[in-house]
Amino acid sequence: MPYWMGAVGGYTGLATRVLVLALAAMSVNFLLGFTGVLSFGHAAYFGLGCYGVGMMIKYLVPSTPLGMLVGVLVGTAAAAVVGALIVKLRGIYFAMVTIAFGQMFYFIAFRWNTVTGGDDGLTGWRRMPLDLGFTQVDLLHNGLAFYYFVLLLFAVSVGVMALILRSPFGRTLLAIRENERRARFLGIPVERHIWIAFIISALFASLAGTLYALLNNFVDPRSLHWTLSGNFVIMAVVGGMRSFWGPLIGAAIFVVLQDFVSSYTQNWMFFIGIFFVLIVLFFPRGVLGIIRRRLS
Repeated sequence: MPYWMGAVGGYTGLATRVLVLALAAMSVNFLLGFTGVLSFGHAAYFGLGCYGVGMMIKYLVPSTPLGMLVGVLVGTAAAAVVGALIVKLRGIYFAMVTIAFGQMFYFIAFRWNTVTGGDDGLTGWRRMPLDLGFTQVDLLHNGLAFYYFVLLLFAVSVGVMALILRSPFGRTLLAIRENERRARFLGIPVERHIWIAFIISALFASLAGTLYALLNNFVDPRSLHWTLSGNFVIMAVVGGMRSFWGPLIGAAIFVVLQDFVSSYTQNWMFFIGIFFVLIVLFFPRGVLGIIRRRLS
């Protein structure tokens, strides 16, 4: 992407943002598309990943890998606690409670000015060079190097996600999605599987959050807001909710369209909303479903 993005009016940073948000959308799709559980609070774990890496680099140890590790651990631990509390809920009740917990984290970040910077955001830090022992990779000034760093983590994450979904555990998630009552009758511990799926999904969302913070060298409370969770769901639905690669296509469309339309008007979300409605009404399987139908 870094080489052809310029030909279509893009830039390397845009390609990096596509990968980061695609990972977040795929994490939501892991729960929504393959487990059948809708969460509107995944921005909380995305944002905790952002704040985890930013605060680690700013206040404790200026290390990019260590900051990312802390961000992922913080987001995943929060998801483990929240998931254990809400795992028995279903449908709209599950979705609304995830919003409530997400907004709780949002207001903590918004009000805790002395630590998080409040509405002004967490500033005064930046991503550090990646020390490989025999050499250092400048991730700050070399946008292409940071893109390939993100691409590597994206590829590893997608590979792990695919292995999980193809495992016996992944097949049980599909069984729960298709018919929870029958899955329970077969002896599958439904609540435990949903809880584990929730944690795995939040882990990848937290990783995406750390990369997003490193991309911008900045964090603000908007990374925790429930509207960002809505964007992740839109990306998954536009690309193809129950397909593995659909969220990647949806994220690419969403990010590129946002970048293009926002350069002309502040009301860019209006046009994305129209596009989303048209996809839902006429192509419920998403853009990837359209492509597959054309090729078949």
